Amino acid sequence: MSQRRRHSLLEVVSNTAVGFIGSYILGLLVLPLFGFAVTHASNFIIVSIFTIWSIFRGYAMRRIFNWLHVKGVLK
Repeated sequence: MSQRRRHSLLEVVSNTAVGFIGSYILGLLVLPLFGFAVTHASNFIIVSIFTIWSIFRGYAMRRIFNWLHVKGVLK
């Protein structure tokens, strides 16, 4: 049985939301250790860009693997 597109997107967005919070906190803690001056605003923008990419990538990969499973390539 295949996973519906809507469920795939919901799963990816939920997973990424949890990752967003962790990445935001880590960005505030780690970036200054490497000499980057980071404000809450700049950190939010940086994390948001990577989060959008993560949602797109995660959804696309899930759909590709689901398609491969339905076609019988993956068992």
